[in-house]
Amino acid sequence: MAMTAYLDIDQGSDFTTEIELENDDGTPMSLANALVYSQFRKSYGSTTAFQFTTEISDTLHGKFKLSLPGVVSSTIKPGRYLYDVELLFSGQRKLRVVEGIVTINAEITRIP
Repeated sequence: MAMTAYLDIDQGSDFTTEIELENDDGTPMSLANALVYSQFRKSYGSTTAFQFTTEISDTLHGKFKLSLPGVVSSTIKPGRYLYDVELLFSGQRKLRVVEGIVTINAEITRIP
Protein backbone atom coordinates (compact mmCIF):
# COMPACT_ATOMS: atom_id res chain seq x y z
CA MET A 1 0.00 0.00 0.00
CA ALA A 2 1.27 3.48 -0.88
CA MET A 3 2.34 5.85 1.86
CA THR A 4 0.58 9.23 2.10
CA ALA A 5 2.51 12.50 1.95
CA TYR A 6 1.26 16.06 1.66
CA LEU A 7 3.30 18.56 -0.37
CA ASP A 8 3.15 22.37 -0.13
CA ILE A 9 4.58 24.30 -3.07
CA ASP A 10 4.89 28.08 -3.18
CA GLN A 11 3.83 29.31 -6.61
CA GLY A 12 6.84 30.75 -8.46
CA SER A 13 9.42 29.08 -6.20
CA ASP A 14 11.66 26.11 -6.89
CA PHE A 15 10.49 22.99 -5.04
CA THR A 16 12.43 19.83 -4.15
CA THR A 17 11.72 17.13 -1.62
CA GLU A 18 13.44 13.82 -0.93
CA ILE A 19 11.42 10.73 -0.09
CA GLU A 20 12.80 7.54 1.44
CA LEU A 21 11.00 4.26 0.81
CA GLU A 22 10.96 1.22 3.08
CA ASN A 23 9.81 -2.35 2.62
CA ASP A 24 7.06 -3.73 4.87
CA ASP A 25 9.73 -5.04 7.27
CA GLY A 26 11.29 -1.57 7.69
CA THR A 27 14.37 -2.19 5.56
CA PRO A 28 15.25 0.29 2.78
CA MET A 29 13.57 -0.47 -0.55
CA SER A 30 16.07 -1.04 -3.36
CA LEU A 31 15.47 1.15 -6.39
CA ALA A 32 17.83 -0.87 -8.59
CA ASN A 33 16.39 -1.24 -12.08
CA ALA A 34 13.57 1.20 -11.24
CA LEU A 35 12.31 4.33 -12.94
CA VAL A 36 10.33 6.91 -10.94
CA TYR A 37 7.29 8.71 -12.38
CA SER A 38 5.06 11.31 -10.74
CA GLN A 39 2.21 13.56 -11.84
CA PHE A 40 -0.36 15.77 -10.18
CA ARG A 41 -3.84 16.70 -11.39
CA LYS A 42 -6.81 18.74 -10.16
CA SER A 43 -8.93 15.57 -9.94
CA TYR A 44 -8.65 11.88 -10.75
CA GLY A 45 -10.45 12.38 -14.06
CA SER A 46 -8.61 15.54 -15.12
CA THR A 47 -6.89 15.34 -18.50
CA THR A 48 -4.44 18.11 -17.58
CA ALA A 49 -1.43 16.81 -15.66
CA PHE A 50 1.74 18.41 -14.32
CA GLN A 51 4.96 16.40 -14.15
CA PHE A 52 7.39 16.35 -11.27
CA THR A 53 11.02 15.91 -12.25
CA THR A 54 12.22 12.72 -10.55
CA GLU A 55 15.72 11.64 -9.63
CA ILE A 56 16.88 8.57 -7.69
CA SER A 57 19.35 9.93 -5.13
CA ASP A 58 20.29 6.69 -3.32
CA THR A 59 19.43 3.42 -5.05
CA LEU A 60 20.36 1.14 -2.14
CA HIS A 61 18.50 3.14 0.52
CA GLY A 62 15.31 3.81 -1.45
CA LYS A 63 15.74 7.58 -1.75
CA PHE A 64 14.48 9.72 -4.61
CA LYS A 65 13.74 13.40 -5.19
CA LEU A 66 10.70 15.14 -6.62
CA SER A 67 11.31 18.60 -8.07
CA LEU A 68 9.33 21.37 -9.74
CA PRO A 69 11.11 24.50 -10.99
CA GLY A 70 9.70 27.93 -10.13
CA VAL A 71 9.24 28.76 -13.80
CA VAL A 72 6.73 25.87 -13.95
CA SER A 73 5.06 26.38 -10.55
CA SER A 74 4.42 30.03 -11.48
CA THR A 75 2.12 28.86 -14.30
CA ILE A 76 -0.02 26.55 -12.12
CA LYS A 77 -3.24 27.91 -10.66
CA PRO A 78 -3.16 27.95 -6.82
CA GLY A 79 -5.21 25.25 -5.12
CA ARG A 80 -5.23 21.60 -4.15
CA TYR A 81 -4.22 18.79 -6.49
CA LEU A 82 -3.91 15.00 -6.24
CA TYR A 83 -0.62 13.25 -6.94
CA ASP A 84 1.07 9.92 -6.80
CA VAL A 85 4.49 8.39 -7.39
CA GLU A 86 4.89 5.13 -9.27
CA LEU A 87 7.94 2.96 -9.78
CA LEU A 88 8.43 0.98 -12.96
CA PHE A 89 10.86 -1.91 -12.55
CA SER A 90 12.52 -3.86 -15.32
CA GLY A 91 10.12 -6.56 -16.37
CA GLN A 92 7.36 -3.91 -16.42
CA ARG A 93 6.31 -4.43 -12.78
CA LYS A 94 4.62 -1.21 -11.62
CA LEU A 95 4.22 -0.17 -7.99
CA ARG A 96 2.52 2.91 -6.54
CA VAL A 97 4.61 3.99 -3.54
CA VAL A 98 3.38 7.47 -2.55
CA GLU A 99 0.12 9.39 -2.93
CA GLY A 100 -1.41 12.49 -1.48
CA ILE A 101 -2.30 16.13 -1.96
CA VAL A 102 -0.20 18.91 -3.46
CA THR A 103 -1.14 22.43 -2.41
CA ILE A 104 0.02 25.27 -4.63
CA ASN A 105 0.16 28.40 -2.46
CA ALA A 106 -0.52 31.65 -4.31
CA GLU A 107 2.40 33.95 -5.08
CA ILE A 108 1.89 37.56 -3.99
CA THR A 109 5.19 39.24 -4.89
CA ARG A 110 6.16 39.07 -8.56
CA ILE A 111 9.77 39.95 -9.22
CA PRO A 112 10.27 41.30 -12.77
